[in-house]
Amino acid sequence: MASSSPKNLTTTNHLRHVESMASLPSGAGKISHLNAVILGEALASEENDFVFPSDDFSRQALIPSPHKYLEKYKRSVEDPAGFWSGIASSQFYWKQKWGDQVCSENLDVRKGDIKIEWFKGGITNICYNCLDRNIDAGLADKIALYWESNEPGFDAHLTYSQLLHRVCQLANYLKSIGVRKGDAVIVYLPMLMELPITMLACARIGAVHSVVFAGFSSESLAQRIVDCKPKVVITCNAVRRGPKTIHLKDIVDAALVESAKNGISIDVCLTYENQSALKRESTKWQEGRDVWWEDVVPKYPTTCDVEWVDAEDPLFLLYTSGSTGKPKGVLHTTGGYMVYTATTFKYAFDYKESDVYWCTADCGWITGHSYVTYGPMLNGATVVVYEGAPNYPDSGRCWDIVDKYKVTIFYTAPTLVRSLMRDGDEASCISNLVYTLKSPSDKDQSNSIQFYFVLISRLLSLQYVTRYSRKSLRVLGSVGEPINPSAWRWFFNVVGGSRCPISDTWWQTETGGFMITPLPGAWPQKPGSATFPFFGVQPVIVDEKGTEIDGECSGYLCVKGSWPGAFRTLYGDHERYETTYFRPFPGYYFTGDGCSRDKDGYHWLTGRVDDVINVSGHRIGTAEVESALVSHPQCAEAAVVGVEHEVKGQGIYAFVTLVEGVPYSEELRKSLILTVRNQIGAFAEPDKIHWAPGLPKTRSGKIMRRILRKIASRQLDELGDISTLAEPGVVDQLIALADS
Repeated sequence: MASSSPKNLTTTNHLRHVESMASLPSGAGKISHLNAVILGEALASEENDFVFPSDDFSRQALIPSPHKYLEKYKRSVEDPAGFWSGIASSQFYWKQKWGDQVCSENLDVRKGDIKIEWFKGGITNICYNCLDRNIDAGLADKIALYWESNEPGFDAHLTYSQLLHRVCQLANYLKSIGVRKGDAVIVYLPMLMELPITMLACARIGAVHSVVFAGFSSESLAQRIVDCKPKVVITCNAVRRGPKTIHLKDIVDAALVESAKNGISIDVCLTYENQSALKRESTKWQEGRDVWWEDVVPKYPTTCDVEWVDAEDPLFLLYTSGSTGKPKGVLHTTGGYMVYTATTFKYAFDYKESDVYWCTADCGWITGHSYVTYGPMLNGATVVVYEGAPNYPDSGRCWDIVDKYKVTIFYTAPTLVRSLMRDGDEASCISNLVYTLKSPSDKDQSNSIQFYFVLISRLLSLQYVTRYSRKSLRVLGSVGEPINPSAWRWFFNVVGGSRCPISDTWWQTETGGFMITPLPGAWPQKPGSATFPFFGVQPVIVDEKGTEIDGECSGYLCVKGSWPGAFRTLYGDHERYETTYFRPFPGYYFTGDGCSRDKDGYHWLTGRVDDVINVSGHRIGTAEVESALVSHPQCAEAAVVGVEHEVKGQGIYAFVTLVEGVPYSEELRKSLILTVRNQIGAFAEPDKIHWAPGLPKTRSGKIMRRILRKIASRQLDELGDISTLAEPGVVDQLIALADS
């Protein structure tokens, strides 16, 4: 059905909260009933403190106040067609404008097939808008990409005009081998400049890129090849990540053998020679199929005609895991995604033309698509691309890169934040020392003495964070999972010097861009809360029957109405698309996440609903328990899963990684449990604390909770594929410590 402007949405719960907060006078000193803290001052210990941007930051911000946010937000939900068409018309190039209907949607399975369309009939090209449009606007000589090698001291950069030339050369090559509009291209590349170049080249000629994270196994890669049937696979021979060399071409070779067994043969494998990792003479080669990038691409012209496409033509496929084990091919189209990612990037990071932006995500994930390549470049931004591991050669590498390129906006994952916290800084060392001195047990006196020496040695060593300036930073960002308040505070106080607002973004592969996020200059923040919805997004919290819940509550997070960046289907399986996302609560997009809304209207993501543990009738979000555990000064990281319990139904099983140098002890186990009891309640106490030297993570830092559930349940013969783990040996360590 055709969309119409939503009626009287000012009566919705979240908008009432927004209006209420917007009516408050700005500044901490004027708000008597809020325990407010100005950015730039040390945060207090209470988790619900309000953290306000400084007056100076707000004055210069794109959205400088709650009032300005409310003004734009109200328009975006009361007149979405007018709001988004105004942005699309004024900020992007269209070869041909769309018709009278800006949006057409049906999100209710009871009324027919699910359908979302934005700007249909509008003709554009996202590569043209990323590059040509910016060059025409005078940015030809502006740095588009800074590239930093895994090995310190090796780097490169491209201006916008140089980047366009490189993109056109690859686009011309792809056309020469028969790649046409609508054809799929599998991209299995690490974080070299050639990765965003490839994405943009595909978009320029209307090909559909499917980037596969260069850490997936050959079996996983083969699954994706078989599903999307690409014309070509693009890879490189190898990559260095930290001290390791990963032979990507070998993985691709094995995947192509496997896909051929399933009837999908690939005629061309374009391979970039990454000389710092592996020379071409050491690379396995299949004549007639394999082609060296450097031998062919640079020979093609540096100009390439644009393939103009409809706004609803496919832009890319990105596979994400599903509950059935079969990867889901999330399909995003061109026009709406272009407008939405550019707009979310601009406002959520308060982007200025002088900013240097670094997102640590890999382009193999949606964050790398929306907020490494498309969102920043649509705004003409300068982007840092880093090939290596964030802790190589030591845990100061991130801050070394920040200082080197004068990074102003730094966007990363809570997993990385907690990992860097664990490696130490002066503040965390002191807090651990104070904690130990307060209550050392006689039983563990010798361990305490050992711990003192460890802490003192760390205090005397060069500190990984504080030895770098980081003065260029002005905005920080968090992505991928809820960030626990203690990690938020460390990120804010230590990394940002107590002066940089944190954009704690909630969104998904399926949403294309930010959905709930702070706007740095507008809203007071609460550590760990994603705050309020972005323009045009109408989040609702529903109960198990799908009834919207008002006020302070917890439940299932859904979205009412569509937004331009929404995915349109699952490739080749529209029925699964409808069943997974729209049947659970008809009339809404079901996110699969749990959410709480506090008395002030702030949203707190509690994790996937399948990561909710039902203990004696209490629904407990694993993220909530993990946050409580990590707040303990001697806990570096925690992952919580549910296990069967003969009395409670489900029990809470916690894997805990301690701060480096802290020994395991029964007293510490009891202290961790008491921390959860004090913060959440006795019903949330972990039944088991499993000491974990490390957690099973993919190379992008995602914790593989599937493996943790199997270990917790002692289903050790059902661990499945662990080839994508950064450190597969961690699994054996966890099994060995299962009964300790």
